[in-house]
Amino acid sequence: MRNLILAAAAGLITVGSAGAQQLSSTSATTTYHTLQVDGLNLFYREAGPKDAPTLLLLHGFPSSSRMFETLIPLLADRYHLVAPDYPGFGLSDAPPPSQYAYTFDHIASTVDHFTEALGLKSYSLFLQDYGGPVGFRIATAHPDRVKAIVIQNAVASEDGLGQAWDERKAYWRDREANEQKVISNFLSLATTKLRHVGTSPNVDRYDPSSWNDEFAHLSQARQRRIQADLFFDYQTNVASYPKWQAWMREHQPPMLVVWGKYDPSFAVGGAAAYQRDVPKAEVHILDAGHFALDEKLDDIASLMRAFLGRQQLGQK
Repeated sequence: MRNLILAAAAGLITVGSAGAQQLSSTSATTTYHTLQVDGLNLFYREAGPKDAPTLLLLHGFPSSSRMFETLIPLLADRYHLVAPDYPGFGLSDAPPPSQYAYTFDHIASTVDHFTEALGLKSYSLFLQDYGGPVGFRIATAHPDRVKAIVIQNAVASEDGLGQAWDERKAYWRDREANEQKVISNFLSLATTKLRHVGTSPNVDRYDPSSWNDEFAHLSQARQRRIQADLFFDYQTNVASYPKWQAWMREHQPPMLVVWGKYDPSFAVGGAAAYQRDVPKAEVHILDAGHFALDEKLDDIASLMRAFLGRQQLGQK
């Protein structure tokens, strides 16, 4: 004991965390909340200084704000990050379709009201998969609020729709004749896994809990009807592509595109298409899948920090 005391006095032993290097971690930066919006309880993750520029992180299908759990700590020293779960997703309320219309217009409206309830006056957007149609609806409604956009395998051009969409378009043409086949495959465990690993040669880098947890969520009561309704409405996104493209051409938002090339649904052509409308968009094709944060988290965080650091974002 006497030797320990002498060592501590000599500075050879540090007590507590006073001498420890400060590192970001999820437990140190992220908080978890629920906010009532449009009569629903919406779950969201939040991190970073509230007076810093805000990043609104909008997730894809069939994920939730959980997909950003590892990214958030890598950005929270500079930015205020907010990541909601949509109605019917993650830990947010999932009322039956008879009580909540599962359309992209409706979800975008709810997320818009969510941002207003939090007092977010301006923000940059991170759009992944379903986050694309949700975010572009918000951006076209409030162009003055959007300071920059990060695209991660979110499509705004038919160039991004791969061969898998031929069968899906048949569902839109005749829902009754095609729903059983299309939706059963769309919600299956095999397809849920494929969304993550795609054609990646590095399957061992993917955490199986990602698709197993998502499949467990999709297997809950109401989810088949919720997701079938929402995916049927996806055709309104394709019809909106010309409107979103015109908005990008007019406003020229600062844009970073990070695209996982192993995506089984969204073709790499969808990444290059953004440069037709925003010629100064930065486009990076990554060795990753549909959920590129699974395999290229550090690369994406680094690209985002550099890109956002060059923008005049101001405060929220």
